[in-house]
Amino acid sequence: MKIYKREKYLEKIRPFYDSDLIKIITGIRRCGKSCILKLIVDELKQKGVSLDHIIYIQLDKKNFKWIKTPEQLESVIDSYIKDSNFYYLFVDEVQNVKGFESVIQGYQEEENFSIFLTGSNSYLLSDEISTKLTGRYIKFEVYTLDFQEYEKMKVFYGYSPSPDRMEEFKEFIVNGGFPKSLEFKDQRAKQLYTESIINEIFEKDIKKRNKVRNRLVFERIQNYLIGNYGATFSLKSVYEYFRDIEKINITKTTIRKYIDILVSAKILYKCERFDQKSKRVLNGECKFYLADLSIFFAMNVDNRINFGASLENIVYLYLLSNDYKVSVGKIGKFECDFITRDLDNQYAYIQVSQTVADKSTEEREYRPFSLIRDGYPRYLLTLDTLKNQRDGVKHLDIVDVIAGKVKI
Repeated sequence: MKIYKREKYLEKIRPFYDSDLIKIITGIRRCGKSCILKLIVDELKQKGVSLDHIIYIQLDKKNFKWIKTPEQLESVIDSYIKDSNFYYLFVDEVQNVKGFESVIQGYQEEENFSIFLTGSNSYLLSDEISTKLTGRYIKFEVYTLDFQEYEKMKVFYGYSPSPDRMEEFKEFIVNGGFPKSLEFKDQRAKQLYTESIINEIFEKDIKKRNKVRNRLVFERIQNYLIGNYGATFSLKSVYEYFRDIEKINITKTTIRKYIDILVSAKILYKCERFDQKSKRVLNGECKFYLADLSIFFAMNVDNRINFGASLENIVYLYLLSNDYKVSVGKIGKFECDFITRDLDNQYAYIQVSQTVADKSTEEREYRPFSLIRDGYPRYLLTLDTLKNQRDGVKHLDIVDVIAGKVKI
């Protein structure tokens, strides 16, 4: 089966193909991590690497499911090694072997291995693995398809995008970017597939690694945060909602634990507030965005699009996937949707709105910009056909930005 080439991620990993650093590829389940490993294998073969010097072990597949101990894993890897030349070792779903770290580290120390790992986010993103692998690794995070990839993958697999770009964009918002969902034409089938991913995350990632004593309460908190993505939360506000509205007796400690589990599993992303003046992260209030918007539509009966939150979520994921550090901005008394910092430590300010055609909305969106005294760029991203350039702010089309036609 041919695989769509996700160059956005391959170009980040490619410089490390021959490095002795362990390459750990993370991301929500079913976002395409395993396919990226296969694409790397294809590129290595194209470079002339012999197939018998590529060791590829998928621990969740029939041929390798029996491997449960470090000794069994080491024995299987050793069975592929025929000489002292350089080998490329790929282990998919590595967390299925408890204690795998000592085995992987042993091969790393031999210095003739390039190692690639994927697996459960709740483990691979924990402090535990950084201790056991002693810091000699590099992480690459994979996200679900962005709009540019979504359009290109549809064409790659022989589907015709809608001639109406806005209709295509709305379809992307509702159906999301899990790659396999493109195989299903029926919208309900797409939603059932997304639901199955959430259930799989709970069974394979969350339940195995965390003590969730009351699954019903956990799911109520999960569904509350999913249903209100993009809203401002604090631990206090969530606690008071469940105490006063839901009438559920739960401690703040348990709420914090459940939220941390959802973030570790990559169902949610936590976006903290950042004070523009002091350049410090502020404790307390934050926002949560979804790993994929299809999660909201799969978990809710109402399929109407809330453009405000949806557009923020899409822009947020676009920024993360392009290596920006992203925070909600506090500028004086006002909020800026996002303050970003790129790899060169350059900041930018971004406001996101469906439209600023209404004068009061325009003034609201421009107001935080008026308080900024530094020279970093300021962007207003909307769906408006007519762009209103004023006060040095670049007014851009959201779809053009996330489709890669315009860079910020």
